[in-house]
Amino acid sequence: MSITVNSITKQFGKQVALNSVTFQVPQGQVVGLLGPNGAGKSTLMKIITGYLTPDSGSALVNGVDINSPAYDFRRDIGYLPEHNPLYTDMYVKEYLLWVAGIYRLGKNARKRVLEIIDITGIGHEQNKKIGSLSKGYRQRVGLAQALIHNPSVLILDEPTSGLDPNQIVEIRNLIAAVGQNKTVILSTHIMQEVEAICGRIIIINKGSIVADGPATEIKALTSSSVQNVVVEFLETPSVELLQSIENVSNVNQLTATTFLVSSSSNTDIRPTIFNFAKNNNLTLLTLQQKVLNLEDVFQSLTLTEPNNR
Repeated sequence: MSITVNSITKQFGKQVALNSVTFQVPQGQVVGLLGPNGAGKSTLMKIITGYLTPDSGSALVNGVDINSPAYDFRRDIGYLPEHNPLYTDMYVKEYLLWVAGIYRLGKNARKRVLEIIDITGIGHEQNKKIGSLSKGYRQRVGLAQALIHNPSVLILDEPTSGLDPNQIVEIRNLIAAVGQNKTVILSTHIMQEVEAICGRIIIINKGSIVADGPATEIKALTSSSVQNVVVEFLETPSVELLQSIENVSNVNQLTATTFLVSSSSNTDIRPTIFNFAKNNNLTLLTLQQKVLNLEDVFQSLTLTEPNNR
């Protein structure tokens, strides 16, 4: 396994940031780490990269315990923190050569810097000061420093935060390209990003893992037990009247005449709603089953207390 996390717990004062978190990531897998603000994502990443020490539990990178004094596991990890720490007074190429020196690349440093400049697409910016770059190019420089020593594991904390839509696509494509032969843990709030480049999703809420698996499996966690139907009428029936429909468990009014009707029944409720409209002299304009997307499932899992999924 590239990454093994065993029962990691971390507490700041009385606040439990991580509560016995356990998972494994095999070599070459790209994992999306999702969770609301304060869920414990950044704390977990900082522990895996050695910036924080867990109160209990252990983490291994390529089979080596991060607390082992015998081997510096950090040479196997490339890390881009949420707040990209760059020396803005340095020139791009100068900065990358300096980072290469930290990793003791020796005589291969200059060659590797040129390679990584090409990979991350910052060739036209390499002779500029970092402080003069757009945020998109600063993120590219951050990725370049994370990749400079050719690590087998890449930890990226909110790599597209604050970028415009075009920059997000550029960085997403770059991550997808470099992630083809590396193990990647990617933290983000952008659901489309996760579905586009991550083969696996881990959702963390209040320090505990509430879901772990491929996107299709995670969507099925709630969509298999609840059916949602969008109903639009020409008239405006009351919510109470709609809640009287057989097998309807909940009704949310979206607009004056549009409602989201939910049911936990295994039977398709659309024929029942159709007959209800007919019997109550209501004109149906829309009767459409709503397929839950990843954002819907994320909200359903993180707006409630964590459990033992």
